[in-house]
Amino acid sequence: MSAEQRTALPQVPVVLEGGLTIYNAGLLKGQLLQALADAQGLDLDLSRVDELDSAGLQVLALIKREAQVAGKQLRILAHSQAVQEAMNLFGMAGWFGDPLLETARAERGG
Repeated sequence: MSAEQRTALPQVPVVLEGGLTIYNAGLLKGQLLQALADAQGLDLDLSRVDELDSAGLQVLALIKREAQVAGKQLRILAHSQAVQEAMNLFGMAGWFGDPLLETARAERGG
């Protein structure tokens, strides 16, 4: 998993790529917390995430919580199929307040 920070804008776009799993959650947690500390908010592009487990989901939840505590914005802009499936499996789409995932869930009747 790699996190590529594209620019140094107030709302910083960050692309996550590869697996967001227990094997790299600790490293990614540190990178995302630092990116959040250095910005007014983060725009996460998860379209290149090919695996997401409960540890990876915990990192995303932690970053969202830390953004809320700091009065910053965390937006998830794009989702891979793996991200959608994991968020649906763990019932987290609504918690993230993500319109794309909420729409997909409503269309399935869930």
